[in-house]
Amino acid sequence: MAMVCLSDFEAYAKKYLPKIAWDYFAAGADDCNTRDENILAYKRIRFRPRMLRDVSMMDIRTKILGTEISFPVGIAPTGFHQLAWPDGEKSTARAAKAMNTCYIASSYSTCTLEEISASAPGGLRWFQLYIYRNRAASQQLVQRAEALGFQGLVLTTDVPYTGKRRDDIRNGFRLPPHMKVKNLEQDFEVCEMSVLDPSVTWNDIYWLRSLTHLPIIIKGILTKEDAELAVRHGVQGIVVSNHGGRQLDEGPATVDALVEVVEAVQGRVEVYLDGGIRKGSDVLKALALGAKCVFIGRPALWGLAYKGEEGLQDVLRLLQDEFRLSMALAG
Repeated sequence: MAMVCLSDFEAYAKKYLPKIAWDYFAAGADDCNTRDENILAYKRIRFRPRMLRDVSMMDIRTKILGTEISFPVGIAPTGFHQLAWPDGEKSTARAAKAMNTCYIASSYSTCTLEEISASAPGGLRWFQLYIYRNRAASQQLVQRAEALGFQGLVLTTDVPYTGKRRDDIRNGFRLPPHMKVKNLEQDFEVCEMSVLDPSVTWNDIYWLRSLTHLPIIIKGILTKEDAELAVRHGVQGIVVSNHGGRQLDEGPATVDALVEVVEAVQGRVEVYLDGGIRKGSDVLKALALGAKCVFIGRPALWGLAYKGEEGLQDVLRLLQDEFRLSMALAG
């Protein structure tokens, strides 16, 4: 069947992935209201298109933290890519490099940072970090990522504890025995989220900055108050994110939260967004409201489930084409 929109990839993934894997990727917290609201919020935003503008030539490139990418869509950090495709994160890294965009590799990858780096040398990659009770484990991950040429550190701030995802509880979700959380296997039981440190505060940003020369991007910000604090603590970027609706249910949709974060930051740091991007026009809406770039989570996994690296490139190419068309039609 022809894949003409992201929903086609979603339908394919739902049909062909094992139920336990599909449920894990699709899960939101509690009633899934925030997960669903991320998508619905875009449907309420309207363009004010301008006519008779010369749109014969369009440049959709942008820069994030000084590095050029081919268009303002990157790949958000999501765990366990081998559940979607045997090559896992290696395929993700190759697709991102082929499309010349940024891939944020998750701490909960099923490939090592070394494998991810080697699979797509020279690609733009950031590393997503949690702060663990065992600080040495976090420190070691930061230093490994920096040594391997990752160009940014993305600290996820919205998981002091794991949100309640009902299907995962019903399914008794565990990784299959042949898969491992590769970057953490010396330190932790697979999927053992109790290793996360719930006592982390803003002061730990200073600790993180003392470990690395990499820029620090903070992910999980949803209010102007936290955006202000992020700037004050010297971060270089903010990802407006609610973890795909997987953590606190009943929080705001990310595109709704974006406006106050952009206003609070006033250009002092770059602001990105993830959550709910399903069309090229969604990308344009986020940019019009002040995001520098957006990141896709679940759609990247659907692409992997479809045809691995090739399927993920298809997803990115589709968004790229739709984004270009929306820009032209909106003038």
